[in-house]
Parts: sequence; structure tokens; C-alpha cells
Amino acid sequence: PQWRFADAAVDYPAAVAEMEARVADIREGAARELVWLLEHPALYTAGTSADPHDLLNAGGLPIHRTGRGGQYTWHGPGQLVAYPIVRLNVRRRTVHAHVRALEQAAISVLGEFGLAGARRPGMPGVWVGREKVAAVGVAVDRWVAYHGMAINVSADLSGFDLIVPCGIPGGGVTSLSRLLDRDVPVAEVKDMLADHLAEALGFRRVDRSEELQEQRP
Repeated sequence: PQWRFADAAVDYPAAVAEMEARVADIREGAARELVWLLEHPALYTAGTSADPHDLLNAGGLPIHRTGRGGQYTWHGPGQLVAYPIVRLNVRRRTVHAHVRALEQAAISVLGEFGLAGARRPGMPGVWVGREKVAAVGVAVDRWVAYHGMAINVSADLSGFDLIVPCGIPGGGVTSLSRLLDRDVPVAEVKDMLADHLAEALGFRRVDRSEELQEQRP
């Protein structure tokens, strides 16, 4: 696949439009698979299973309905998002196996910091103890998977206070910075996550010479 590493926050609707266009091109054989790592400005997204009662107060932030699986979540600065846009049928992967691979990438990143990440039955994502540190939510269009995962690196977690995160009442949310009791820059995690995504998804190691440069005004 090609790899894209965004240096500036990417507007959520623009990111979704780019993903959907890329999915169509991949289906038609006009583009290669893509793994896109980025951050978003602060906002809420509602997945296909979102319950309106789980949005307690948007606090003036934008709310975007989206085609990914899952419920409400928060995105914002300090949260590293990965959008692998990949052909599951060519790679002979089920949707469940794809979700597990994304979780494994997050678990491996946590392991680099000496943290033991774990899955919980029936709840996509990765936890440390009883607190969720990485969320996973994907969409699939004719066997091309998109959307993906998010790891709270140094995010301001107060954004999660205004929702029931992922529909889990009382569900705690944490970040690498909180777990390690130090500021962890997103830049410290970006290449690490890319390498572990490559391993978990069965890609060859990231080749920076094939990186797509962001062309934004």
C-alpha cells in the first residue's frame, strides 16, 4: 500500500470524502491501497449503532454521522488516527480478522511502552485495566475496508466526559500520557504505529520513499 502521514489536523468531512473516493478507485483498480495516519480537530462522530441518548452534551463541538461501525466517540488533537483502506477479499481476511489486526497493532504499540493492552469480549478496542486507550470502528464497501482506529496519545480526555464513549456506561477512557505520567508527543508514536500496522495487516515494512506528501493549502 501507499502510506500517508499528515502533519496538520485534517478536517473530518474532508477525510471521509477522500476515503470514500479512494475506496471507489481501489474497487475499480485505479488506485493502490492506502494507510493514512492523522489527527482531527476536536469533534464527535456517531457510528451506525449510535444511540442519541449517549450524547450527553456536545459542548459546541461539531457532530458528524459516519458510516463506520460503533457508537459515539471523540476525535481531537493528541489522538492518533489510522485509516487503512484495504481490500479484504484479496488479502483473504474477514471483517472480524481485520478488526482484530487493528487491535493487535494498538496492543503492540502499548507493549513498546511497557504497557499491557488487552481486548474485551464483544467490545472492539483495546483497554489497559478498565480504561479504554484505543478505539476501533470500520466500514466495508464491497470488500474494501476503510475508517479504522484511534489511539489516545496525549489527548485532552475531557471531550469524552460529554458522551457515553462507545455506548459503555461508566466506561473509563485513558491515554498514553496519563498511563505513563508524562507527555507523549504524537510524533513519538506515529512511525511506531505504522510499523505495527504493517506487521498486523501483513504488509511489508513502511517504505518512506513511497510516502504520499500532503498537498494542502
